[in-house]
Amino acid sequence: MTLWFLHGMLEFLALAGGMALLSLWIGGWSWVPDWLAARPWLLPLVTTVLVLPTVIAEPLIRFRVHRWELSGDVVYARSGWLSREWVFVPVGRIQTVDKAQGWLERLLRLATVEIRTASYAGSSTIKCLDYRVAAELAEELSRRAQELRDDAT
Repeated sequence: MTLWFLHGMLEFLALAGGMALLSLWIGGWSWVPDWLAARPWLLPLVTTVLVLPTVIAEPLIRFRVHRWELSGDVVYARSGWLSREWVFVPVGRIQTVDKAQGWLERLLRLATVEIRTASYAGSSTIKCLDYRVAAELAEELSRRAQELRDDAT
């Protein structure tokens, strides 16, 4: 949840900062309405009022929705916040399992596990896992996928 909140805050700060810089210049533009040219501070204020609630709500909703499970020979992952995605990946179809970390994930000791199959629809990404859990999951999936491939030949 912290990762999603920090991502949202960084994007919000970039947007609000851009609007604040823009408000410094719009006073001299002839095509800007007079009411906005007289009150350029409204631009960053309206941006804050409209965007900040989303920045706060998104991580809470994502945290309630984001789930994954490895059971038997299937990996189940659920994600999203405005739209939801449920993915079931048969372990026997897994071709590669990758572990990834962005700079913010590294700071928070989190990782993402990317499960790839030959089918785009069957691939899945499990985000915001503790680094050790992600490493164990990647290793376990690789081991199980190898065992199932060996049994099929």
